[in-house]
Amino acid sequence: MTIHDRDLEAAMASLFTTAPPSLAPGVLAAVGLADRYARIESPIGPLAVAWNGIGVSSVDVADDDASFEASHRARTGRRAISAERLPAALDRAIRRRLAGDRRVRIDLDLRSHTSFERDVWDKALEIPRGEVRPYGWIAAEIGRPRAVRAVGTALGHNPVPLIVPCHRVVRSDGTIGQYSLGGSHNKRTILAAEGLDPDRLESDARTGIRFVGSDTTGVVCLPSCHHARRITAAHRVPFRSMAGAIAAGYRPCRACRSGSGAIAA
Repeated sequence: MTIHDRDLEAAMASLFTTAPPSLAPGVLAAVGLADRYARIESPIGPLAVAWNGIGVSSVDVADDDASFEASHRARTGRRAISAERLPAALDRAIRRRLAGDRRVRIDLDLRSHTSFERDVWDKALEIPRGEVRPYGWIAAEIGRPRAVRAVGTALGHNPVPLIVPCHRVVRSDGTIGQYSLGGSHNKRTILAAEGLDPDRLESDARTGIRFVGSDTTGVVCLPSCHHARRITAAHRVPFRSMAGAIAAGYRPCRACRSGSGAIAA
């Protein structure tokens, strides 16, 4: 080795530096082998949001870091690493989604889930803020009208609630039903924050009201449809079934697609 080579080797050695502790977790998260997580505020309190280079991988209630990290690893098999805050662009996108903007793009990491589950969640994304649809509507819309129970199971397994608004899907009998993000109480709280009255919805359902028509337009909607909520009392016509509404000369609403799958409940 020449003197020049030794000088060059020594100069290169002086360039060595220890990687910061944050580098490895950041790299692992960037390629989807680990996740970062931070907290956001919601109508039901703080929630932990986990993400990686593929997309958002979970949204969950988290009383403390240890419990969230344990449940995340159990569900995904990956380590969750605490971060101070969400990336600014992701934070803005989630805020817009929670405010009702269904067009905003939020990448999701759903790689461990089935195509059926993803179809169900994609359809739930179409439900506007402050409105609900029954499980049977989802099943009919994805071309699986007999899979109502499977739809309920898929919604219960939704790893990114609120971002994918499974809280906007209710039981076919009109009752609010359960919710993976803290139970029915949280579901009611979120729906109320979106401007829906869960008590009124269930009260109407108990009297047999499944659809609401307008005698001025001849259109029949699901009760929470924004068109139905504009019908004045004098022109509001309740129906127990879509078949009854059609027999009375009404046509399904194109906005809420109340006739999807010829829903009878």
